[in-house]
Amino acid sequence: MPDFTHRTVLLEEAVDALAISDDAAGGGDRSNGIYVDATFGRGGHSRLILERLGPRGRLVALDRDDEAVAAAATIADARFAIVRAKFSDVAAVLEGQGIAAVDGVLLDIGVSSPQLDDPQRGFSFRFDAPLDMRMDRSRGQSAAEWLAVADEGEIGEVIRDYGEERFAKQVAKAIVAARAAGPVLTTRQLAAVVGTAVWSREAGQDPATRTFQALRIFVNQELEELSLVLPRAMSVLSPGGRLAVISFHSLEDRIVKRWLRAEAHPEADVPSRLPIRAADLPQGRLRVIGKPVRASEAEVRANPRSRSAVMRIAEKLA
Repeated sequence: MPDFTHRTVLLEEAVDALAISDDAAGGGDRSNGIYVDATFGRGGHSRLILERLGPRGRLVALDRDDEAVAAAATIADARFAIVRAKFSDVAAVLEGQGIAAVDGVLLDIGVSSPQLDDPQRGFSFRFDAPLDMRMDRSRGQSAAEWLAVADEGEIGEVIRDYGEERFAKQVAKAIVAARAAGPVLTTRQLAAVVGTAVWSREAGQDPATRTFQALRIFVNQELEELSLVLPRAMSVLSPGGRLAVISFHSLEDRIVKRWLRAEAHPEADVPSRLPIRAADLPQGRLRVIGKPVRASEAEVRANPRSRSAVMRIAEKLA
């Protein structure tokens, strides 16, 4: 398996957020607790969690990418287990491991550096490669397969909604016109087609950036997966357990922010004119910890991909 260097974003900050050795909820030292790294990637967060775990601690990792699961074989630690699964399956995976509740869940959302940097994965227009984009290549349609059958309206909607591309209609029209002459099968083919339809671009950004983002999110159902995993992660947390979520663009962060707000302050959705006593108002199931955490200037200089990272942290209430 090729070795594509991966820099773990917000490494120390994310593991600190899990409060592994803190008495945050009055439960004592949690270093012998159970934790979940629901997005293993290349294991940067997992390895640091294991360093901080006590001898009776336990870490369960998930990833749907076969290469990520293969990379986990280098971790020889009896406290560690990895399961090939989508992170939205976290509750089912834990049940299969005989685990009823955990002390912390970490989610590092989005595509990893090895996926972006491996030309054969088809995530990037920097290389000419098959237009795949699937995180789990054993199931579902590749980006090329979907573009071959989707109608112009569907393509435009995906590019607009998931890529926030203002030229979405023009890009969709160009793709449909191009495939009439032959299938769009490679990353460079698609990038060239998009380049004819995007009339202006942000400084330093390739015209194909937003279209590639949109197709990747759509093919992997990333936003749907995120919406599913948040309540499921909360359901497996013990009281005082921590949830840390790192997102990399506004669509993801918006979902996380709104969900956390709704869970922390459900009373905000009750109409103010209703005659309800304060004691009868719905109670929050979690509390938000601190402000959103972003990469430091030093980390951004060392790893420019960390620039857009935002981490939000919450703690489950009793």
